[in-house]
Amino acid sequence: MIRLSSADTTEAPEAPATDEVREALVAELAAELGDAVVGTHIEPGRDAWVRVTREAWRECAFVVRDHLGLRYFEFLSAIDWLPSPFGKSEDSPTDPRPEPSTEIVTGLAGGDTRFQLLARVHSLPRKLGITLKADLPDDDLVVDSWLPAFAGANWHEREAHEMFGIDFTGHPHLAHLYLPGAFEGHPLRKDFPLLARQIKPWPGIVDVEPMPAGDDEGDAEEAEA
Repeated sequence: MIRLSSADTTEAPEAPATDEVREALVAELAAELGDAVVGTHIEPGRDAWVRVTREAWRECAFVVRDHLGLRYFEFLSAIDWLPSPFGKSEDSPTDPRPEPSTEIVTGLAGGDTRFQLLARVHSLPRKLGITLKADLPDDDLVVDSWLPAFAGANWHEREAHEMFGIDFTGHPHLAHLYLPGAFEGHPLRKDFPLLARQIKPWPGIVDVEPMPAGDDEGDAEEAEA
């Protein structure tokens, strides 16, 4: 058995204070898109996030591909920042649930709407990627498709259409991937009721029985009796 002393352990390296490579990448994107860049966030040594206007979403795809050299498409999806009005589904239905919050917090690079698009592209030679975001108004979930720039966005946009109700202008076939064709609603919206979670416990919930009293406690109870 090998024993490690405190001298043998090494601490994880501290994150750098600045990240000139990602800062230059974000600056180059901002130079191409101008006022269409409405929010940025850089975590040195980790990643960069850039939020653009909905109107510049497709143009942004061409810019990152042709000007920044980020030609590897990783994913495209969406997020609903609305807190669930039904509370946490993993809480036991027998326990009283706190009043759900209605405050919308949109994460890195900010946001002004409940729904946001997310996409990530990468440069394999440079080993560098960037996460892109765009706000979508609640009453107008329409945005230009990324298909002209990245063919791999095809089923990602179909999934976002199916699960969130987002329409991608220019996509030729926004058919369901998972749900029956006549299915109504969008299951990944926070206000979509997951009935199965409301009528039966979450599968991970375990009823924990109290631990039996130890010998010492038992002896003490007998002595008191």
